[in-house]
Amino acid sequence: MKYAQIEPAVFLERPNRFVAYVEQAGKREICHVKNTGRCKELLLPGTTVYVQRQSNPARKTPLDLIAVKKGERLINMDAQAPNKVTAEWLRTGGFCSAGAFIKPECRYGNSRFDFYIEDGLRRIFMEVKGVTLEEDGVVRFPDAPTERGVKHILELIECKRAGYEAYIFFVIQMKNVRFLEPNDRTHPAFGEALRRAAAEGVGVFARDCLVEPDELKIDREVEVRL
Repeated sequence: MKYAQIEPAVFLERPNRFVAYVEQAGKREICHVKNTGRCKELLLPGTTVYVQRQSNPARKTPLDLIAVKKGERLINMDAQAPNKVTAEWLRTGGFCSAGAFIKPECRYGNSRFDFYIEDGLRRIFMEVKGVTLEEDGVVRFPDAPTERGVKHILELIECKRAGYEAYIFFVIQMKNVRFLEPNDRTHPAFGEALRRAAAEGVGVFARDCLVEPDELKIDREVEVRL
């Protein structure tokens, strides 16, 4: 996926989950943060970030925060991006046939999953999780407790028991990582649910992404350690 009107800036502060302040050419500007996660290890004062300027004059925040530099690593932190790049990847035959039927945001039971796929005789539910938390090349999910994430995992187990294929796909919004693991320190219940799902036959897999300030694209498979 491509972004238009991407500009570099310097991160200043994040007073709440939804907005941040950045500096461009000596001017302080307000920016919408497209990720409600904590991201404390990413959004440090003085860090280089990349923002997308919006053309709607009615918006209170003229900028969206898209990506951030962490040392030499560029990380996309747009929480909407993983589903968009997954849709592109699916439609080009990355996981299923290029002509497969793909329905985003499909309800099953008490959950709404990111994708439902029909590919020949296959009937598939897939939930996508974007990953931005990294330490020494190890990436972890989640970066904050997510009861909704646990609920989705338990519902995927029910999908599998009902005869569907079911998958949890971790989209790692960066390159050059070693492996992914559940963040048991932050939310042990998520890790427990993920391991239970894998034991029940739910597929758990991850891929990294090619990241540019104005682009994100799914790339190579990454090991998942449960």
